[in-house]
Amino acid sequence: MRPRRSLVDRVTPTSEPSAPRTIVRLRVVGLLVAALFALMFVRLWYLQVLDSSAYSQTVAANQVRDVQVAPPRGLIFDRSGSNVLAGDQVTRNITLSRVAAQQHPEVVSRLAAFLDTTTKQINDDLANNQFSLYEPVPIVPNASLSDVLYIGEHAAVFPGVSITAGTQRTHPYGATGAQTLGYVRQINGAELAAHSTYQLGDQYGQAGLENEYEKYLRGRPGVNRVEVNAGGQVVGSLGQTNPRAGDNVVTNIDAGLQQTLQTSLDNKIASLQGTVDQSTGKAEHPTGGAVIALDPQTGAVLALVSSPSYDPSIWNNPVITQGQLNALGTAQDNKAIDGFYTPGSTFKLATATAALQTGFLTPSSSYHDTGSFVIPGCTVGAPGCVTLHDNDQPASGTFINITQALTVSSDTFFYNIGAQLWDNRNQYGKQPVQTVAGEYGYGQKTGIDLPGEDAGDYARVDSPTVVAKEHAQYPKAYPDGGWFTGNNVQMAFGQGGTVITPIEQAVAYATFANGGTRYKPQVAAGIVGPSGKVVKTLAPAVAGHVVMSAADRQAMLGGFEGAVNAPGGTATSSFTGFPFSKLSLAGKTGTASSLEQVPTSWFVGWGPVVNPQYLIVVVIEKGGYGASAAAPVARDGFQYLVTNPVTPVVLAPAPPAGASSTSSSSSTVAGGSTTSSSSTTRPAGTNKPSATSTTARAAPRPSVRGRQEPEAMGPGSPRGAPGPL
Repeated sequence: MRPRRSLVDRVTPTSEPSAPRTIVRLRVVGLLVAALFALMFVRLWYLQVLDSSAYSQTVAANQVRDVQVAPPRGLIFDRSGSNVLAGDQVTRNITLSRVAAQQHPEVVSRLAAFLDTTTKQINDDLANNQFSLYEPVPIVPNASLSDVLYIGEHAAVFPGVSITAGTQRTHPYGATGAQTLGYVRQINGAELAAHSTYQLGDQYGQAGLENEYEKYLRGRPGVNRVEVNAGGQVVGSLGQTNPRAGDNVVTNIDAGLQQTLQTSLDNKIASLQGTVDQSTGKAEHPTGGAVIALDPQTGAVLALVSSPSYDPSIWNNPVITQGQLNALGTAQDNKAIDGFYTPGSTFKLATATAALQTGFLTPSSSYHDTGSFVIPGCTVGAPGCVTLHDNDQPASGTFINITQALTVSSDTFFYNIGAQLWDNRNQYGKQPVQTVAGEYGYGQKTGIDLPGEDAGDYARVDSPTVVAKEHAQYPKAYPDGGWFTGNNVQMAFGQGGTVITPIEQAVAYATFANGGTRYKPQVAAGIVGPSGKVVKTLAPAVAGHVVMSAADRQAMLGGFEGAVNAPGGTATSSFTGFPFSKLSLAGKTGTASSLEQVPTSWFVGWGPVVNPQYLIVVVIEKGGYGASAAAPVARDGFQYLVTNPVTPVVLAPAPPAGASSTSSSSSTVAGGSTTSSSSTTRPAGTNKPSATSTTARAAPRPSVRGRQEPEAMGPGSPRGAPGPL
């Protein structure tokens, strides 16, 4: 048996003691700490040695900001390359630094009192994120010289207030062709989303040529690299990349012809007394109109005006109220390309061509013009059966051919064509007139280089297809979807549901005048860079052809020529005394009425008759007879051309005497100013009164290529209203 151990034996150790557990734990922790320090050392070495350049760039990016510098906008010239249609004028802008406003709050109230505005207005400007955070905020664009001088003389009272240079658009010819030129305003949200290179507050062409050629006119912005501190305050500049001035647009427009036609159209509309509307019994006065001048051989637009017009300098105001917009009314609409009118007798161009092309008529075919017409097989007095009469001219009572019918604009002659073509459609086709009208470009977009041409959405030539479509879409409004002889008769002389634009009319008649080639109308002739180098030349573009025999065309041409200078011609009285020996003319009147409303007045003329160089289309809403309202306006245009023939387009200026062509190319058309100042206008929604502003009317000084400077510097759509349908 093992002896029992005493209590002392049990508590006394019998061997050497082991290391405490705490010591082991401390050693493990020490190793972990050493490993962590090793990792930190490796990471610091990586950041400071291997990846130092990347982090240096990040730090620099937090200190440097790129501020866009707006380029001077390109100019718009007429075909001479020297007459400025839309230019730039240097302005003085009163600006305020955001930082100074924070450091000196009293400056806001002082500036508000001086400018006769409110502190809220100025604070709203300062808070507007449309303006760069790193540039002074414009408070008064285009400030008066007296205000500029006062601030300069009292700089200590206005800390942070400075005078900066900007630009604004000028229009030396005022309201002439305002819709064609368009205007410039601050870019909107939709435009900004579609153009990644623009920023809030940038200027953008909103209409007309300013919009169509925005990518050329804008130029290339510069970049100013500024250094900012942690509070976002600018503390220095690291250099600037200068902006590139925009390219200039040289147009086909003859400024003198355009001004002549605008004045003549406005005066004629103002002089017309109005005609009684048979449906209301009230006198209806003309509401507007348009004139287009083309070169039939190329489609070049020599003039394009719309009435009523307006002074485009209104868009230079920092704020445009809703009342001002309402006052503009339809003046913003370019009726030349988006006005819709019944063509009336001018449509006989298509009907006559179709009748000759199909063989229904020959140049010698005759028709007994009695002055009245009844649809074959229709009993007068029966429902829908009426006797149709001539409109413009009394009945001749004789047999007439196609030439004489166009000269006197015999409606009965064309009533008969419409009826016979439909009743014999198995022989001549179901829609021969509509087919030819399409070849001339009626009812189609012409492709003119202007935004807002809506012809394809609304204009059309009446046809069985159109009527059937209307009936299917609106059965209550159009209960009868059929096409009958009466419809074809109406269509044949330009009535019924046919609706066209003036630019379509110009293209159609230019096609006939030049022998059958349809061109796209072209307002711009070329793009010229700031140095005078031609960037792009816009060549004539063919859109289609109309084929006619020489005999058929001559028969029609004789009728159009007789309309302006033969006895009994519908426009002969309007051209009495015109120097035909200097400029032979042909033309066609039109008096388009619908639903007993006051007629729309049309006239189309061109000359010389052989190898024509000019074509003019005039339309006046509610103007009455074409011969008495529209034709006199066209005559004024042709009279101007007799003494002022259109000269060739000048893209590159000729070198001055004693200078090389290289040096001259940067002195007239597009050289000179490379000012980097930007146009500043107050954002929409503000209500500050506009500062004193004037728009120059005289031709700008050529030394600054149309960019005008003040005399002294101080310190520091709805769619166009349609005519009767």
